[in-house]
Amino acid sequence: MPHVIVKLWPGRTDEQKRRLAEEITKDVVEIVHCEEKVVSVAFEEVEREEWAEKVYRPDILNQEDKLYKKPGYNPFK
Repeated sequence: MPHVIVKLWPGRTDEQKRRLAEEITKDVVEIVHCEEKVVSVAFEEVEREEWAEKVYRPDILNQEDKLYKKPGYNPFK
């Protein structure tokens, strides 16, 4: 606890993912007041053309009540 999943388009380097995971971990530790050893971060790459149906609809539209930061776009409009 906690486990963070970052979904993004392919194309980021391993170094970018590593740095992002480190920064996310630092923030989680500071804000949630937990030990670093209990934080995990995963990346799921989703192709651009599949984003609307594999991420936007199930994770954003269908779970708006769980979002604390909503995106400023809607691929269905």
